[in-house]
Amino acid sequence: MDEDFSIINTNTRNEKIKNFFVNNKSKLISVILVLIIIIICVFSYDKYLANNKKEISDKFNSITIDYSEKTKDQTSNSLIEIINEKDPTYSPLSLYFIIDNNLISDQSKINSLFDLLIKDTSLDSEIKNLIIYKKALYNADTAQESHLLNILNPLINSKSVWKSHSLYLMAEYFYANNQNQKAKEFFNQILTLENSNLDIRLQAEKRLNRDLSE
Repeated sequence: MDEDFSIINTNTRNEKIKNFFVNNKSKLISVILVLIIIIICVFSYDKYLANNKKEISDKFNSITIDYSEKTKDQTSNSLIEIINEKDPTYSPLSLYFIIDNNLISDQSKINSLFDLLIKDTSLDSEIKNLIIYKKALYNADTAQESHLLNILNPLINSKSVWKSHSLYLMAEYFYANNQNQKAKEFFNQILTLENSNLDIRLQAEKRLNRDLSE
């Protein structure tokens, strides 16, 4: 008897499963098609990104290899195009090349390119912090105190590995402008920072002991 009931239950279950697939055939086909389309789209997008990355890489290498004093304007324009691509690797490298080779003398233009990287480019957090620090370095010789602090505050108020570098830059800025008390405050912050760069810490100690001791 129990065996008969078991057979009946099995047959009933199989019938329900069969009916489910029959009644929902169109829905199941639609779901499968959607999943296939999603997989194809993801694969195609990844391939597109890889191809686009290679194109940008090849373009950057070609531009920088062919650079000469005669091609400054052309090189600058081509590198700006790469910056506008907002590539996390080659857009920053393009801006660094422009700055290192002094291809653009307009400081406001350089700052706008920095802002494009910082605000509109998808970057690893510490890469973005490095770019913020480099922007501060670029402006340090001409910036007013408030402007330089405004650039560096995101790092100074963070736990970034670039925090000690930022504190040191502000300390040296104040020292160069004969604001020794402010300079001491920033140098001392470096010494109390847990993860400060060892070389930066050593330079801060030297400055305090040699030039700012009472």
